[in-house]
Amino acid sequence: MLALIQTVVLALDIYWWLLIASAIFSWLYAFNVVNPRNQVVMTIGNALFRITEPALRPIRRLLPDLGGIDISPIILLLIIFFIRQFIIQTVAPAVI
Repeated sequence: MLALIQTVVLALDIYWWLLIASAIFSWLYAFNVVNPRNQVVMTIGNALFRITEPALRPIRRLLPDLGGIDISPIILLLIIFFIRQFIIQTVAPAVI
């Protein structure tokens, strides 16, 4: 059971970093730092979008329109942090 908990925590950590990479990539794309016509850049952006968008879309639907500011990644990072801490602090000690 402990191996399952560690695997879930690792998956949450990986998704955490993918969300951060997606946010940074969107900033670089918005400010024309990266070339959107480059095939590698397009592939990375598309992969990050496909990985993170299914989790961000429901949060975006619930949030009010804030003008051009998207705080959905921050909210999702807080949710992931809460789930991770809950698993580590509550579930793991009960299993051990």
